[in-house]
Amino acid sequence: MSEHRRKTSQPQGGGRAAARRAAQQPAGRRTESSRRVPTASPSGAHGDEPAFASRAEARRAAQRGGGRRRGGGDSSGHEGRGRGRADSGKKRFIDYPRAGKYGFRRWVPSWKLVSGLCLGFLGLMMGAAGIAYALVVPPEIKDLATAQNNVYYWDDDTQMVATGGSVNRQEIDYAQIPEAMRNAVISAENKSFNSDRGIDPMGIARAFWNMARGGDTQGGSTITQQYVKNSMLSQDQTLSRKFKELFITLKVGETVSKKEVMAGYLNVSYYGRGASGLQAAARTYYGKDAEKLNESECAFLATLLKGASYYDPAGAPDVDSVNATAEKNTERATKRWKWILDEEVKDGRLSAEKRKTFTEFPMPDPPKKDAKLGGQTGYLVDLATKYFLAHNKEGVTEKELARGGYEIHTTFNKKKVAELEKSIKKVYDAKIDPKKRPDKDTHVEFGGASVDTETGAIIATYGGQDATQHYTNNADATGAQVGSTFKPFVLAAAMEHGKRDPKRGEEQSDSERTPVSPKSIYNGDNELKINLYNGQVWQNEEGKEWLQTNDGDHSYGDITLRYAMQESANSPYVQLGMDVGTDKVKEAAMAAGLRDDDYMADSSVPSFSIGTSSPSAIRMAGAYATFATSGKQREPFSVTEVKHRGEIVYQHDTETKNGFPSVVADNVTDVLKNVVENGTGTPAQIPGRDVAGKTGTTDGNKSAWFVGYTPQISTAVSMFRMDDDETKKNREFLEMYGTGGEKSIHGASFPAQIWQDYMTEAVKGTKVVNFPKPEPIGETLFGGGAVSPSPTPSPTPSPSESSEEPAPPSPTTSSPSPSASETCAPLDWECRNNQDGGATNGNGNGNEGTTEGTADGGTDAGTSDGGTDTGATEGSTEGTTEGTTEGEENGRGGIFGGGG
Repeated sequence: MSEHRRKTSQPQGGGRAAARRAAQQPAGRRTESSRRVPTASPSGAHGDEPAFASRAEARRAAQRGGGRRRGGGDSSGHEGRGRGRADSGKKRFIDYPRAGKYGFRRWVPSWKLVSGLCLGFLGLMMGAAGIAYALVVPPEIKDLATAQNNVYYWDDDTQMVATGGSVNRQEIDYAQIPEAMRNAVISAENKSFNSDRGIDPMGIARAFWNMARGGDTQGGSTITQQYVKNSMLSQDQTLSRKFKELFITLKVGETVSKKEVMAGYLNVSYYGRGASGLQAAARTYYGKDAEKLNESECAFLATLLKGASYYDPAGAPDVDSVNATAEKNTERATKRWKWILDEEVKDGRLSAEKRKTFTEFPMPDPPKKDAKLGGQTGYLVDLATKYFLAHNKEGVTEKELARGGYEIHTTFNKKKVAELEKSIKKVYDAKIDPKKRPDKDTHVEFGGASVDTETGAIIATYGGQDATQHYTNNADATGAQVGSTFKPFVLAAAMEHGKRDPKRGEEQSDSERTPVSPKSIYNGDNELKINLYNGQVWQNEEGKEWLQTNDGDHSYGDITLRYAMQESANSPYVQLGMDVGTDKVKEAAMAAGLRDDDYMADSSVPSFSIGTSSPSAIRMAGAYATFATSGKQREPFSVTEVKHRGEIVYQHDTETKNGFPSVVADNVTDVLKNVVENGTGTPAQIPGRDVAGKTGTTDGNKSAWFVGYTPQISTAVSMFRMDDDETKKNREFLEMYGTGGEKSIHGASFPAQIWQDYMTEAVKGTKVVNFPKPEPIGETLFGGGAVSPSPTPSPTPSPSESSEEPAPPSPTTSSPSPSASETCAPLDWECRNNQDGGATNGNGNGNEGTTEGTADGGTDAGTSDGGTDTGATEGSTEGTTEGTTEGEENGRGGIFGGGG
């Protein structure tokens, strides 16, 4: 065959196929063919075209998609790496850039590709959303959303103060939310609330659209979304917060009941004026509990959820002085209030007939100043808090109470608290002047407490000038000794248990004793040597005797116990206490209501009977109330009821004990009534009312008291001086000589005047009731060296005193003086003292077994007739104030002067 007719060999692909074809050819021609077939250029991998043997071959290669769209193979049969489609004809999973298309068409995706990508993206998003929904866990409700305060109420259930939390909120249960409020909120905020899953797609789309175009942020949020946002998330108006809210809301909508969502929403929402939650809002705007709101009031409170600053009729000029005025807010609120009521009618949530009755806008109460713990409020809150923690049986701890949410209903009467404060302030402003008398009038303190005798409820207290400045509550235990106000317990013990038989042993039963009558005669001499019940001279551990002094060093001679109480003579009652037994005196004090705690003095010394103990004003008022009720003792209390989330967790149950037999209590009352009518307590008289009471002044003129009662109210008032700086060590009670411009302070001066001024107002409007007439009790005995009645004519006895009572001799150191003149000013005690023959300047210290109890503060200024409880020998102590430590116990102890 000629050379030009020989068929040119075609280029063979590499690999096994090329080797197989080469093997089918003769060896010689295979070599020749190999030489004649050009190989692909090494640059073919980069798109260079291979050489072809003939134009026909090149044409066929082009028809197969060769050229630049296919890489050539090399001599070893490997396929080139060109950019064109492979010669195998297989299709790509994603045909992009598109094969078989040229120019820009290669880059235009097909409809199949676009559809597939869209469906794939949608599926991916749905899968991600499903996973997110499955994995999302609603976060814990924020602490701020659950923060609540404790609300304290006056005795008439009006709010006293909300305190104890950073937010004014009191959480209530769903059952306490009125249906009218739920209806108003649903009609105004989320009509599909009861049926939706927590999401309103149209509302969300509207909110997104507004944010996207830069308009005002607005909600189309459901009640569930609002609940999630307010309680679990921040208030940021961002897309990220919206996405979080969406997923959490879906989860909450599926897992939380509608009741729980509604209650949570209304409990965490803000209603303005510092009120968070429906209960706080109801109290703030209408002064009532949420469950007592009517449909009209509920519609207004639902209006506030739109934005309290612009819907509170009081206005919010501090927020927006132009648009949030009272006038504009009232107009805005009225319009929305009407709209909500109309929407409720459309939704079938309010009858048209009922709607017609709401024609006037329910104008809320004007805003009140923020409640503070200043003035008396802080003291009242402190008393109520301590009482609840000490007496609740549910085991509520101080830590749990601090979390808030408690409603504490107290016994305090708002009007009487104000009256007591006013009476004390009147004396303080008129008489106490620290600038004028810095060494006499500084650190002057008053304390007071008033108790309902029939129940024991504490109706008023005075703890100091301001609870935010003076931290010790003066109505509670301060350490101030009570002086002669302790003597009624000595008399009660003597009448109930009787005087011991000096021929018998120290421990004697009541049947071995002789009951004592108030007509009994005792030696009233000054510096009387005190004996044991059997006649032996009393001596302390050091062998020293006790010489008891009287106020102003007066010697009265042999006088009745009744007269000794009237003039506040010390020696008869100290000896009476020894005859009866100071242990029995202590028992009587505790039976009346005092406590055996750190404030109860050492009862082993004679001075115990004249008031070296230092119970609180509350305890003293409560103890005297036992006499007022013919011996029925009831614990003073300050809390009637406590609720938490609508559930009662504490309720006071008055427990009545038999403190004394009625004959004993009524005779004590009769003796104390005589004190006010004829003795040191005359400044406490209330025209037309039965009053019984006792003055008290202590050693060194360091405290003064008046404790008294009518049949309905018992009140104690104290006065003392003590540095208010609790950081100082060894603080002690200061003398009150010269305080208020007076030579000395005594129970019949400022304390009695405060008592009378307050009680005159406190008993107004109450029924006039007289004390019961006492039945005779005990025998007329003689003690302290008294052997027989005095033959001298006796002074005219009081109407309630028997004419058979022997006449007391006149004091040896002074002569009688006329009674007080009506021309004396109410607070001019120097005038009263001069005309009453009242206060002496002396101060008998009554030191242990010596005669050092002489006057160290001056000389006598008159007799004791009609006078005042002067000096301070009543609180005389045993040389080193045995049985008491003045000042060291200040601030200790628990509620009402107790240890708990």
